[in-house]
Amino acid sequence: MTSKSKLKELPKYEKEEVERLIIKLFKEGKKPSEIGHILRDQYGIPKVKMYNLSIREVIKKHVPEERENVPEDLFNLLKKAVIMYNHLQINKKDKRCRHAFQLVESKIRRLAEYYIRKGILPKDWEYSIEKAKLIVK
Repeated sequence: MTSKSKLKELPKYEKEEVERLIIKLFKEGKKPSEIGHILRDQYGIPKVKMYNLSIREVIKKHVPEERENVPEDLFNLLKKAVIMYNHLQINKKDKRCRHAFQLVESKIRRLAEYYIRKGILPKDWEYSIEKAKLIVK
């Protein structure tokens, strides 16, 4: 069997079944990226886009009180910034970490601008390390 024929195989799950799996995994406390990995590895669903679905949209549609108010990728960057900041408080001469911290903060600001523009974050949302510490806790 060639790789082209694998791509043209019909999916073995119905669209509604995939939605139920996404909701079940989200209610178990999984993040959207983890849900994608689980669907791929355990259920053999390479992409939910095959079903014209988006994991985040399914979660918003079926679970309106979505637990996260900060998107997952931004949250991970905030967590990384807090860890680096705490390290820099102890090791003040670590120049490599200071530069990396500046790069992470720059990524956070750029990503926040994007999410503000898309309406996912409120217009008055701004990054500060103190705010990041509160969000990460």
